[in-house]
Amino acid sequence: MHKIINSIDAPKAIGAYSQAIKTGNLLFVSGQICINQHTNKLENDSIESEIHQVMKNLAFILEEAQTNFSNVVKTSIFLTNMADFSIIDEIYGSYFKNLYFPARETIEVKGLPKNCRIEISMVVNLGV
Repeated sequence: MHKIINSIDAPKAIGAYSQAIKTGNLLFVSGQICINQHTNKLENDSIESEIHQVMKNLAFILEEAQTNFSNVVKTSIFLTNMADFSIIDEIYGSYFKNLYFPARETIEVKGLPKNCRIEISMVVNLGV
């Protein structure tokens, strides 16, 4: 059975999708961009502010599902400029306090919703 996970602190879906779906011991978290749910504005003054807001949005959804970054097993990062990779990787990595990082792919794309520079989705193992 599937369970929809929605956090009031993360941005509402801007399309036909859920913030996250729990099925069995897995949580599939939809791609998050830098929308601040409380102001309804993009936190995009810099690539640093953008990635921090994305990671905060993901954390809100993980918290709603009663988990955290330590149970993330896979991420997908979409960015519009591969030149931003090193700063994104540094900030992204700082959110994982465990001894390993999840599997990941990083893909440069032509565009993202609302002209954001980065979007991240996750798969989480809730059975650990």
